[in-house]
Amino acid sequence: MDWDPVGLLRILCGVWFVPHLVGKLLNYEKAAGTFSAAGFRPGTLFVGLTIAMEAVATVGLVFGFYPHFAAVLAVVVLLGASYAVIKINGLNWRWQKMGPEFPLFWALICVVTIVA
Repeated sequence: MDWDPVGLLRILCGVWFVPHLVGKLLNYEKAAGTFSAAGFRPGTLFVGLTIAMEAVATVGLVFGFYPHFAAVLAVVVLLGASYAVIKINGLNWRWQKMGPEFPLFWALICVVTIVA
């Protein structure tokens, strides 16, 4: 079988949204509080929009359905998450201090799947 490395990255980028989606769905009100703390108000609206965008990005990235559009949605969500992490925790560049490096890296990989 011939494996397409960029295709595998695209699929992984989509699959990684699944636990984030589940977490937001199971803890909607808590997530809304976090969104509000980051300045995204009303928090409940932004949680809903983020869930919708993540769901579309997940389906598109995993199944290759409009993958460029899905990757752009993923990048928008991940840049928003990076902003929120910085707004709430300050500009720390270490995961131990809740830094933005993971969502930024993930966004960069989504960009790679668009341009490759």
